Amino acid sequence: FLQPDQASAQQTWRHVADQLRPRWPKLGVLMDESEDDVLAYMSFPAPHRTKLHSTNTLERLNKEVKRRADVVGIFPSEASIIRLIGAVLLEANDEWQMQHRYMGVEAMAEMLSPAPTNETLQLPPRPA
Repeated sequence: FLQPDQASAQQTWRHVADQLRPRWPKLGVLMDESEDDVLAYMSFPAPHRTKLHSTNTLERLNKEVKRRADVVGIFPSEASIIRLIGAVLLEANDEWQMQHRYMGVEAMAEMLSPAPTNETLQLPPRPA
């Protein structure tokens, strides 16, 4: 997972699968079938990879939902828990919108139109 590019990650993945295949053939087949899914994050720009290969953000959000639900304890109806969870999710969304970006827009722009190797990418100034 610490490879510099997608080709290196795929090569390492296949090497590990080939080493495991003689002793655990089913594991080798599973690795062959799941390679594209597991290494999908490698197709994104390098600055985003550390954020995409982990589910920490989602786990933190789920933990906050559980913490708030535990405070209430027993809900009188299904609608009440949906309102509480909806409020927690809206609060998280507002925080994400107001805080610095988790993933920079500039790096995502590279995916849509890569800059030629001999030119410098010029980005418009960001508002303060």
